Amino acid sequence: MIDPTSASSIQSMMETIRSYQSQAASSTNAAGMANSASSAQQMGLGGMGGVGGANATSGAYQAKNISAPTTELPNFTDSVRNLLNKVNDVNVNSEKMADAYQRGEDIPLTDVVLGMQKASLSFEATLQVRNKVLKAYEDIMNMPV
Repeated sequence: MIDPTSASSIQSMMETIRSYQSQAASSTNAAGMANSASSAQQMGLGGMGGVGGANATSGAYQAKNISAPTTELPNFTDSVRNLLNKVNDVNVNSEKMADAYQRGEDIPLTDVVLGMQKASLSFEATLQVRNKVLKAYEDIMNMPV
């Protein structure tokens, strides 16, 4: 079973990724609106009865103001580093428990086995997340421009 702290860290990392994706999408949409308004004005369509008009320009301006975050989001690099540190801590604790059991200390065998399973599952989950991130990166790099 995955340690609850590791599962919450993974969930936190996924929420951070989703928020970055939504920010990127909103900034792309705002830039597209600004570009379409400026190109409409360059073509002479931005007058009082034209297609673009002043509303398109003010709409792009409002979109820029809306997309500005009011609070600072956690850094993705720090989130990944914290997650990896937690997985490492679970593995180190598992090894310590196994060593203590082998020395003959009073540790139940079930705790040792559960600790080893937690370490194994947390490592496997981290490995799967890494594989998914690499696959997404490769997909993005292979996209035609």
